[in-house]
Amino acid sequence: MRSRREMRLRRQKRIRKNVQGTMERPRLSVFRSSKHIYVQVIDDAGQRTLASASTLTEEIREECLKLKKKDAAKKVGELVARRCLEQNIQQVVFDRNGFIYHGRVLELAEAARKAGLKF
Repeated sequence: MRSRREMRLRRQKRIRKNVQGTMERPRLSVFRSSKHIYVQVIDDAGQRTLASASTLTEEIREECLKLKKKDAAKKVGELVARRCLEQNIQQVVFDRNGFIYHGRVLELAEAARKAGLKF
């Protein structure tokens, strides 16, 4: 029987076949651990990270410690959207990284959309 991690990695590979980030439309990749959530905006063609945010980012760390995990994910979504818009990145491709589009991943995506990112 496969572990949850192995199953997630299989889903991740399946998704990654179709989702590629370009300079015009980079990939917004989400990773969630049991305590924190991390987001990177990646240009796969140039192999570089354009923007990133997490619950451990200096700007929102203290605030996120007091919030529930879903609310902290919203803050991270808003922060990464703000950082993208500062760099004139309006459109991204959403990569849920094998995680189910539910809970914290959903909240992060919705907050990023509300803050102005299109995907």
